[in-house]
Amino acid sequence: MGKAIMVQGTASHVGKSVLVAALCRILARDGYRVAPYKSQNMALNSYVTAEGGEIGRAQAVQAEAAGIPPTVDMNPILLKPTGQSSSQVIVLGRPVGNYPAHAYHNEHAPRLFSFARDALDRLMAAYEVVVIEGAGSPAEVNLMEHEIVNMRVARAAGAPVLLVADVERGGALASLVGTLALLDAEDAARVAGLVINKFRGDPTLFQPAVGFLEERTGIPVLGVLPYFHDLRVAEEDSLGVWRGGESAQADLDIVVLHLPHLSNFTDFDPLRDEPAVNLRYVRKAGELGRPDLVIIPGSKNTIDDLVVLKDSGLAQAVVRLAGAGLPVAGICGGFQMLGEIVRDPLHTESDREEIDGLGLLPMTTVFEADKVTCQAAGETAGRGPLLSSGLPVSGYEIHMGRTTFTGPVDPVIRVTRRSGRMIDERDGAVSADGLVFGTYLHGLFDNDAFRASLLDSLRRRKGLTGEAGRGPASGDMREDGLDGLAALVRENLDLPAVYNLLGLDGPT
Repeated sequence: MGKAIMVQGTASHVGKSVLVAALCRILARDGYRVAPYKSQNMALNSYVTAEGGEIGRAQAVQAEAAGIPPTVDMNPILLKPTGQSSSQVIVLGRPVGNYPAHAYHNEHAPRLFSFARDALDRLMAAYEVVVIEGAGSPAEVNLMEHEIVNMRVARAAGAPVLLVADVERGGALASLVGTLALLDAEDAARVAGLVINKFRGDPTLFQPAVGFLEERTGIPVLGVLPYFHDLRVAEEDSLGVWRGGESAQADLDIVVLHLPHLSNFTDFDPLRDEPAVNLRYVRKAGELGRPDLVIIPGSKNTIDDLVVLKDSGLAQAVVRLAGAGLPVAGICGGFQMLGEIVRDPLHTESDREEIDGLGLLPMTTVFEADKVTCQAAGETAGRGPLLSSGLPVSGYEIHMGRTTFTGPVDPVIRVTRRSGRMIDERDGAVSADGLVFGTYLHGLFDNDAFRASLLDSLRRRKGLTGEAGRGPASGDMREDGLDGLAALVRENLDLPAVYNLLGLDGPT
């Protein structure tokens, strides 16, 4: 049976996910078979495993850091918010229903913990080390009785806990001391090390605070991790969405509509890394301007987000720009919005049964009970001034809706492999003038050849000549980011103490 260590936080977005990714990369580089685990994740940013199971994107990134393929055991329960107080519940990669928060917390979570516990046992039997991530704070007293993601998991795994606080948001010392004070004695005793994250400036100035924490809590401070902004490590949720600003040096201005239920926003990280691109997220029509490309991203609530786009004036502005010849692209839920009608007769995502789309592509989407989750690959089949054909592409699909076409369209992608099966199917659609296109394929911009071809087409439309500066290959960027993160944590975290907590000798 493998060893386990757990990373918990004083709040959400304090850096738990990236610290788990760093520890996975460090342990893997030091010669250990290591896997990540998070019993329950609430996130709209998800990923599809090779078997077709849906998990949180953070666990896929952590698995990549560990050098192993992601599996549903790494995130056995995924909650995808569908409104202010309800979520779609996904267990071992498959949706089991939509539940109000109160019913899920009090009735379903305790029952589902057995699935999470079995998944943890399988990982600990298969790997030498499991690095476990908590969620939110373990000191949320209103949730403690039925929580299945923090101290209950630590007890099940017999794992020591590293407690992380974000010094950037202020109150880090109080949050650490207060969190420990609110835990019962048994759980507080599991906290074996404190970690300060996102520190800016001279770390020697923080030493008096380190001394205070250690004296007050009796727990060692194992690291003061510096704030970083130049390493590309995928964020877990849209709290980390980078909105960007104006860049006079960039050739191209690309806008992503910041939907209320924006999902899989990491689709656009490769565009952010392109030196020729100024990538902006906008919420208001007045922020839109006249970009070179508008992208409507994925959404967990296509109909409700389309209502918001119309109420804000963004929908009408995008239609006007498209009518004036400005390119528009849609990914997954954004693709569905480009059509004529979106229907949800079973109320799988919304209380509304039907809404008019933007009318930029001749198609109708109907939401059904079954969810499509698969990895897919093929080649581009597009035409017109934006898309080239014959370029290899791969990615993954996550959607409830099924789209049918009300007029002749060309596909964006000829899909030749889905979930390991050889097929010959069409995906997506391109408008008659070739300036509007949409696809169900997440991860499209991770494909270097496709991304380069599209950006070159956009540059030519602006009359730009010569070679554009190219960003790094997407895979190289991810690997460099994970290696850089691991190096930063290795330098600023007491790794001998971590190995001692694990009962391991250190690098092999």
